Amino acid sequence: MPKKVVYKAQIEHLQILDEEGKLDTKLAKDTLDDEQVVHLYEQMSITRHYDEVAFKLQRSGRMGTYPQNKGQEANAAASALALRKGWDWLVPCYRENTALFMHGLPMHYVLLHWMGDERGNQIPEGVNITPLSIPIGTHMLHATGIAWAAKLRAEDRVVATYFGDGATSEGDFHGAMNFASVMQAPVLFYCQNNQWAISVPREIQMNSETVAQKAFAYGMPTIQIDGNDIFAVYKATKDAVDRARDGGGPSFIEAVTYRLADHTTADDAKRYRDPEEVEAWRAKDPLIRTRKYMESKGLWDDTKQTELQERAEKIVAEVVRTAEGIEKPTPADFFNHMFAELPHELERQRDTMHTSSLCQNPEQAGLRAGLERV
Repeated sequence: MPKKVVYKAQIEHLQILDEEGKLDTKLAKDTLDDEQVVHLYEQMSITRHYDEVAFKLQRSGRMGTYPQNKGQEANAAASALALRKGWDWLVPCYRENTALFMHGLPMHYVLLHWMGDERGNQIPEGVNITPLSIPIGTHMLHATGIAWAAKLRAEDRVVATYFGDGATSEGDFHGAMNFASVMQAPVLFYCQNNQWAISVPREIQMNSETVAQKAFAYGMPTIQIDGNDIFAVYKATKDAVDRARDGGGPSFIEAVTYRLADHTTADDAKRYRDPEEVEAWRAKDPLIRTRKYMESKGLWDDTKQTELQERAEKIVAEVVRTAEGIEKPTPADFFNHMFAELPHELERQRDTMHTSSLCQNPEQAGLRAGLERV
């Protein structure tokens, strides 16, 4: 039997707004209008200031470890705009703050999370966002489950889940991708390829030339985009979301970006990253290129920038006051927020602050002999 080719594939790379703020008007058609561009820039800028303040909170001992979003804001902002607020679901990792805020999560919740206050994970009713996911890759399974549930209910919801390049080396990623593909679940797998899985560069932790090609194994539409380009992010996300909403199943996006800060405040990236590499990526900062574009169109100037900075400072200062001024939790809260209806056994523990086997029934704890000696 003669040999024959049974599979061919190619991956497109999409960039619409380059590093100098120059727009490909043909590719940009039917994407973002001027008002949306300004809105996204404002949201990214506020989150950037939020990031800087959060870093200072950690360094001053007022908050625990914090992962900065700096340099990756375009991914969260532009993709969030392509999803329906209050209807579609966001299943985040921990570098999607702009998307979370745009979809209704109160800004102080993220600070509470990193301060170790579980109330930061109690997502308000009607906000379709899952709590931040610290374990790498596990949340993609939840995203697929939510998407499958929406399909079973005949709802046209779409679920977007975010993760880094390192997460694609986890088994949970492959399980989620396979299930989503087989069941044709309406889920978007959005990979923020920021080049580093903590201290391991992408080219060492995987042997594939791109991350996007991993989707081919699951028969899933895939694309690689410039993740610092709000136009490319919006278009790729909108295309995937529209396809999923119309019954076309899951999609994969590899957004090539870069984390300009350390992995977290517990990390020192100078130990493993070349300073020249970091500086090269600073020139590709999504805020810088977006501002260049707006200025070229007369949409932005120094006065507006000053006004935005002052507004960001005011907003973030209020967010910090809210997070630090929240009423301290009580021991009873541990019980009150565990079940919709608290079982009698746990109700008794809450009211007495003792387990049922200690101080209430000494025989169960083997304390009879001790009590008889007293």
